[in-house]
Amino acid sequence: MNIPEEADDIPQINIVPMIDVIFAILTFFIMSSLFLTRSEGLPVNLPKAQTAQSQQQSKMAVTVDEKGNVFLNRQPITVQELPAKVKAAMANNSEALVVVNADERVPHGQVITVMDQLRTVQGVKLGIATRRP
Repeated sequence: MNIPEEADDIPQINIVPMIDVIFAILTFFIMSSLFLTRSEGLPVNLPKAQTAQSQQQSKMAVTVDEKGNVFLNRQPITVQELPAKVKAAMANNSEALVVVNADERVPHGQVITVMDQLRTVQGVKLGIATRRP
């Protein structure tokens, strides 16, 4: 009788492909989580302020871009329509935080006009968005 000789090779598990798969999955989750953040306003160049503080996420964002166009939660709007739209957006809330995102090149008078229109709405608290230097 012939008895086959046992191979002295010890079985090994190659973990390099498993590490590659884990890194690929990790990269996928990191990249997909970057796209899950929600931006309330439009991209503008905010002015810098030394005393800037973070606020809780606002209920509404009013954006004034460098051309002077006004947006309420990314929807174009005129300054005259602003109080009515804010009241409608507040619905059942008695108070709402409205953050003004104004480009640094917008004339100061136009920002004051927007803020003045927002102050006519009862229960609105105003905030101005800045970025830290």
